[in-house]
Amino acid sequence: MAGAVSRRSPRHAVLPAVLVLPLLLTACGGGHEQHASTEPASAASDAPASSGHNDHDVMFLQMMIAHHEQGVEMAEVAAGRAKREEVRNLAAAVAATQTEEIKTMTSWLRGWSKPTTTDHEPGSHAEHGGLPATGPKEIRTLKRTTGAAFEPAFLNLFVAHQHNAVKMAEAEEDKGANAEAKAFAKRVRESRTDQIRQMLGMLSG
Repeated sequence: MAGAVSRRSPRHAVLPAVLVLPLLLTACGGGHEQHASTEPASAASDAPASSGHNDHDVMFLQMMIAHHEQGVEMAEVAAGRAKREEVRNLAAAVAATQTEEIKTMTSWLRGWSKPTTTDHEPGSHAEHGGLPATGPKEIRTLKRTTGAAFEPAFLNLFVAHQHNAVKMAEAEEDKGANAEAKAFAKRVRESRTDQIRQMLGMLSG
């Protein structure tokens, strides 16, 4: 993925597929894009964002940090357990990318003297783009899944997980005030949409 800001290069379940894949095939145009962008949305993780921001910028970054941490946890499992090399490579790249993005978002919040976490449930912040995050139960189930069942379980869960990231980013683009945070959200939306297309292709392949 390219730089996020103008000054930087920025369940074993099958049910989620039944619920999520038709929506994403429509919204994302099927599986024609086969190469997801996995470069960090901001390469300058220690560079501060400009000071102008609103409550939505803060909530977006806080929620996205938690969302990224869950994504890294799942991707690291898949990087070591998936059968196909293409799935392992995608998972490893996602883990590395999102780790760097967490550093960027944390740096911005600290620069604004804001906490990096929120005590509220993501679902209680629908107006901020908050969606039900992947829960501990789903992650525990994924970690217990082995063998041939693992890859489809991971891909189904991660498609839904990254779809949530897209919706959160869209809300930030619409309601945020900070230019860097909004540009970061745009890159997140674009890269996660590409990742979803790639994973849908893996599921159908």
